[in-house]
Amino acid sequence: MTSINMLRLDSASPDFAQALKQRLDWDASDDLEIHQRVLEIIANVRKKGDEALIDYTNRFDRTQFQTAGELELSQAALKQAWDSLPDAQAKALQTAAERIRSYAEHQKLQSWQYTEANGNLLGQKVTPLDRAGLYVPGGKAAYPSSVLMNAIPAKVAGVGELIMVVPTPGGETNAMVLAAAYIAGVDRVFTIGGAQAVAALAYGTETIPAVDKIVGPGNFYVATAKKLVFGQVGIDMIAGPSEILIICDGETDPDWIAMDLFSQAEHDENAQSILISDQAEFLDQVEASINKLLPEMERAEIIRASLTERGAFIKVADLTEAAEVANRIAPEHLELSVADPEALADNIRNAGAIFMGRYTAEALGDYCAGPNHVLPTSSTARYSSPLGVYDFQKRSSLINCSAAGASELGRVASVLARGESLTAHARSAEFRI
Repeated sequence: MTSINMLRLDSASPDFAQALKQRLDWDASDDLEIHQRVLEIIANVRKKGDEALIDYTNRFDRTQFQTAGELELSQAALKQAWDSLPDAQAKALQTAAERIRSYAEHQKLQSWQYTEANGNLLGQKVTPLDRAGLYVPGGKAAYPSSVLMNAIPAKVAGVGELIMVVPTPGGETNAMVLAAAYIAGVDRVFTIGGAQAVAALAYGTETIPAVDKIVGPGNFYVATAKKLVFGQVGIDMIAGPSEILIICDGETDPDWIAMDLFSQAEHDENAQSILISDQAEFLDQVEASINKLLPEMERAEIIRASLTERGAFIKVADLTEAAEVANRIAPEHLELSVADPEALADNIRNAGAIFMGRYTAEALGDYCAGPNHVLPTSSTARYSSPLGVYDFQKRSSLINCSAAGASELGRVASVLARGESLTAHARSAEFRI
């Protein structure tokens, strides 16, 4: 097996900024043919409802549904999946669910208000969404951890009804996915997937209720559909390939770091794994570990392609500069594998999740640490945040003017409204002076 020679970048190089940008670039351009196909699917589901949904599901997932009622799994089926799990899997799911729920409880936004001296009441009312939709990949590509990470914050927020869609290609279901839905409190589960499932959640059919927001991962068809229905419903985010950035001071076991890089590279060929260090010799040691450990990996060829095409080692002058580079990259996952991670974290502004210390593998965050693993990718951590309870809550402004307050504010509003030539606005305020 040919050795991997990692791309090396040096922050001292005059072309470093351009070389880094080139390595970070990911072509997320839409395939116009897929875009058009998804538009057609959405339009057909909107027009024909359940009929279109059954047709697409039978065609794409090799099923033989005759009626829309067959698309829904009962709560009894979910409970049976939970009851039939091996003890080790059940215990792991339960532990993860409890930790995710405990963390989510700390995120709940609270309503607030205050009263001014003249009696005006101002505030903010926080309410949960009425109904949310959760997309879950199905078949062999099953992720029960994603069910927990998406469903539990919604339930903690108080969402009235949580609808899950999961395709069952060839009639194949995944017991852990259904069990996760059961313990997370998912209200209804439908065995549909693809762009047609997104369309059904966005617009509703005779059987599938329309939701207010759609969350959860999916393939390119699903991601494109989420883009196209945004506005009709809310969405969580448009996620790109998974990413990990590790800053290491050279004192962590290089085998640990190599495996941490593998943990994201094994997702797919477009995943990105980057290591930053101020120790050139350590970069050599990690490269040796990569080539030693790679033949042991089940997904070795995917890891190889990912590291070769998108991975990088970056040499910096010191850890302060490493933080500056990390902020420029704004990674989904950031490991601070250094002696004093808390101090270094103070310099980090842009990251989806920060894993602090040598013992904190990013994989723990994927499954059971507690914080959400739905994170901003492709440098969007510059302006966005992990999925959380707040994504399932709305904020309404509260304004209650006293007579004195209405008179006082009416004078201000009158001047501003007439300055904008909106006379009715001005007079509406003036009536109360």
